[in-house]
Amino acid sequence: MKQFAIIGLGTFGIRMLEQLSLVTSDIIVVDRDEETANLYKDLAREVLIMDASNEKVLERTIPQDIDAAVVDLGSSIEDTIMVTNYLKKMNVKEIIVKAESDQLGEVLKIVGATKVVFPDRETAKSLTPLLASANLFQYMQISPSLVLAELKMMEPYVGVSVRDANLRVKSGINIVALRKEHDANFSLLPDADYVFCSDDVLLISGPPEAVQKLVTEEVSSSGSDLKNFFKFMVSTASRMQRKK
Repeated sequence: MKQFAIIGLGTFGIRMLEQLSLVTSDIIVVDRDEETANLYKDLAREVLIMDASNEKVLERTIPQDIDAAVVDLGSSIEDTIMVTNYLKKMNVKEIIVKAESDQLGEVLKIVGATKVVFPDRETAKSLTPLLASANLFQYMQISPSLVLAELKMMEPYVGVSVRDANLRVKSGINIVALRKEHDANFSLLPDADYVFCSDDVLLISGPPEAVQKLVTEEVSSSGSDLKNFFKFMVSTASRMQRKK
């Protein structure tokens, strides 16, 4: 099961904690405000009241094999930059950092952020599936009934032709385009006889439930949690749609 760190319980950090807690309980929270941290202690495996801007403290706190860290230190730009750089030096695989401006975003990328999030453009719900599944590279819920996703080819379909995989009939998934992992450009599928390779990445569309089923096919211990998360996303999106 993947493990995550939430460093700073700003608005975005709290939202990410709430969403990730639907997938896993293996979450470490670091925040200097005891009152805020205690409000969310039931959502994490460990809550630490400390100043993350201290490099030595961070090294002792965050495991070296952590899968991803989310940084939201509010309006403290200097601390955000320092913590991001510390995590980079610790070789954290994924470093998701909240920024309020394009200028700060550029700086954060330079010092180590693998993804910069602008709260008015992205939401925690769109990031959580990407962190929870190694197969998902992009995930966008267009509507309560339609998802567009970038999905790495899964083992059961390697060596299988498009015709035999028959994802549209068997899984309710449409293959929009295909690219190789090392190539950023998508192209249309050659034909129904094309045989899927292990380095293929598919751009797919379909109902959230169908994408969820496809993504969780290879998930073992965290599969049920990931499935519950997708169900939560679908129900939430449906409620929002009814309110409009």
